[in-house]
Amino acid sequence: MDIFLLEAVVNGILLGGVLALLALGLNLIFGVIDVVWIAYAELVMCGMYAIYWLYVVQGVPLWAAAPAAVVFVAILGMLVHKLIISPILGSAPINQLLATGGLLFFLQSFATLLFGADFRNIGLRLPIIEVGDLFVSFARLMAFCVALLGMLGLWLFLKRTYVGTAIRAIAQDREIMILMGVDPKRVYLITSALGGGLAGLAAALLVLQYDVHPFIGLSFGPITFMICVLGGLGSMIGGFVAAFVMSQIISVGGFYTSIELSYVLAFLLFIVMIFVRPQGLFGVKS
Repeated sequence: MDIFLLEAVVNGILLGGVLALLALGLNLIFGVIDVVWIAYAELVMCGMYAIYWLYVVQGVPLWAAAPAAVVFVAILGMLVHKLIISPILGSAPINQLLATGGLLFFLQSFATLLFGADFRNIGLRLPIIEVGDLFVSFARLMAFCVALLGMLGLWLFLKRTYVGTAIRAIAQDREIMILMGVDPKRVYLITSALGGGLAGLAAALLVLQYDVHPFIGLSFGPITFMICVLGGLGSMIGGFVAAFVMSQIISVGGFYTSIELSYVLAFLLFIVMIFVRPQGLFGVKS
C-alpha cells in the first residue's frame, strides 16, 4: 500500500473517533428527548472559545481549562433545554428545528461580538509520531483515544447506573416510564447535560487541532447531522459506524481528489442512502 494512502486511512480512523463522539451526543439527545439540536456543533464552538479564553487570556493551565470547558458546555446544554427546548417540547417538530436554528445564529453572532471573526489558536504545538515511514499527529491520536474513552464512559454510565437505566428506558418507551414513576423532565435535563458534556469534550479535543472562530461549527455540524441520519437517528451503534464510514470517505477521497471534492462525495453518499434506506443503516422502519 502506498504510504501516503496508508496515512490517509489512519487519519480517517482518527477523525472518525471525534466525529463518532459528536454523533453520539446528538443521537443521545434525539433518542431520549426526540429533538434534533441544529445548533449542537455551536456548543462545540463555545467550548473551544472557553478553553481559548481560560488558557490563553487568563493563563489557566490546560489540564484545568479543558475540564472546566466540559462542565461549562454541559451547563450550557442544560440551559438550552430549559430555556429553549422545554417550552416548545410538545409543539410541531418544525418549531423545534427553527428554535435551535435560531440559537445557531445567535451563538455565532454572540461569539463574533465577543471575539471578532479572527481565527484564534491556543498556540500549543504537539509532536508528530514517526512509525517507520508513517507520520501520525499526536494531537489526532490523543483525540481519538480520549474520544473512545469518553464513549466508553458514557456506555458504562448508561448500563451500570440507575439514571442511565432510566435514560435508556425513556428512549425506548417514554409513556410507560411515566407510569413507572420516572420524572421525564429530570431525565431530559440530565440527558441535555450529558449531550453538552460530550460536545465540551469534543471541543477540548478539536481545539488542539483547529483554530477557533465563530463559524467553526459549520465545519462539523452538517457532517455530524449526516452521520446521525446515515446511521439512523437515535441509534448509537449506527452513528458510531457511520462516523468511520464518512471519515474514510473524506480522508481517502481527499487523498485521491481534493478535500473539497471528498466532502461532495460524502454528501453524495448521504443523498443516495436517503433514497435507498431512509431509516438509516441501523434504523428501524416506522
